[in-house]
Amino acid sequence: MTGTERVLARLDASFDDAEKRWLDWLRIPSVSADPAHAPDIRRAAEYAVAQLADLGFTASVRETAGAPCVVAHHPGPGGDAPHLLYYGHYDVQPAEPLDLWKNPPFEPTVVEGPHGPRVVARGSVDDKGQVAMWLAAFRAWHAESGSLPCRVSVLLEGEEEISSPNLKPFVSANRDELAADAVVISDTNMWDVATPALTTSLRGIVYIQVDVKAANRDLHSGMYGGSALNPINALVAALGQLKDETGRIRIEGFYDGVREVPPEQKRQWEALKFDEARLLGDIGLTTGAGEAGYSALERLWARPTCDINGVWGGYQGPGSKTVIPAAAGAKVSFRLVEGQDAEKVIAGFERFLRARMPRDARLDFTVFGSGTGVAFSTSDRFVQAAAAALKVEYGREAAFVGCGASIPVVETLQAELHAPVVLMGFGLDDDQPHSPNEKFEVCCFRHGARAHVRLLGLLG
Repeated sequence: MTGTERVLARLDASFDDAEKRWLDWLRIPSVSADPAHAPDIRRAAEYAVAQLADLGFTASVRETAGAPCVVAHHPGPGGDAPHLLYYGHYDVQPAEPLDLWKNPPFEPTVVEGPHGPRVVARGSVDDKGQVAMWLAAFRAWHAESGSLPCRVSVLLEGEEEISSPNLKPFVSANRDELAADAVVISDTNMWDVATPALTTSLRGIVYIQVDVKAANRDLHSGMYGGSALNPINALVAALGQLKDETGRIRIEGFYDGVREVPPEQKRQWEALKFDEARLLGDIGLTTGAGEAGYSALERLWARPTCDINGVWGGYQGPGSKTVIPAAAGAKVSFRLVEGQDAEKVIAGFERFLRARMPRDARLDFTVFGSGTGVAFSTSDRFVQAAAAALKVEYGREAAFVGCGASIPVVETLQAELHAPVVLMGFGLDDDQPHSPNEKFEVCCFRHGARAHVRLLGLLG
């Protein structure tokens, strides 16, 4: 029996204890969006510090301008073993609406599902469950060998669910301490319950609010209609020109830097046999939308998008009120892919709208967030090691997948630490993170912990 096999046996034998520690952490309502939970945020951080200290890490709670970070270091075996930085977050989304939960959100419940037992609680998968998974792998190595096979550092934050406002300055200020050969993150999904996945691309995001003002007060439409500018009319007319009839975005320079998906990657994605009809059917739709000429996975993972997320103005109460409003507004988001420049997209959007507004329309723009898309090489040795660990654990090749969403911390860690990132997650599409009755399959937790044991063994 090899060293890794002995560690896996140790993990399996102590799995009930690993599950208990996971559930104990879930009972702490570490909701970062609600200031009333600030004591719980700190308690969740201190819980993580205690767990890491018990495994031979030098661990501490580190202050930021907001929620604290947890930083920990383990020297590993010494020599030329690689240095890995494990990142995760211990904060969770608010649990509301509470009446939709089958059990209280911070009283984790184990229930049976199609794949065996699952844990239902806020944070069960996002991200306490996936962090507890690699903590269980650390514990198994420590119990069996008294050390870890690699030098390991840990960074946990408490503000991921509110867009990590203090993470970038913290990482920048502690760049030398956090420097590592690679970053490992488990906060993504598998392809399905039997097929592991490594996420190799993430879309970035730009989120903008545009406000349009016209007259100095709301106007009677009978007295002014046909003469006074209606800002709602002007705004929706301009927004309606953002895409052509094929779904292509018409902002000048928008596609600068966007690359076509390489043929080999296309073949890999085609082999996944993604069922778009099923995806749409689950949400009550029948027909795919988006940019013509691209497959569903290309549109979801590798092509940029533009969506109007909200429009407002004028009277919206019951009954009728014949008014030409003085102001209107809209929120618009863009999902960006690697190669696009977020600042260029913002400037292009502003020029696009200004060029299509009547003379009396006054525009203001507010940018709520921006981040570029990122992609990782599948030939990187750390990504290859993760793929090998997953293949042995699951008995099948890991899928190299994209993600249409954004994980801003990845861009931050890449920019500040200049290290490759391994996104090895074990969530499923039906885990309902951010929704009532969030869950994590116990089989995914177990396989995930075992895969992390294997990854450490391969790299060490």
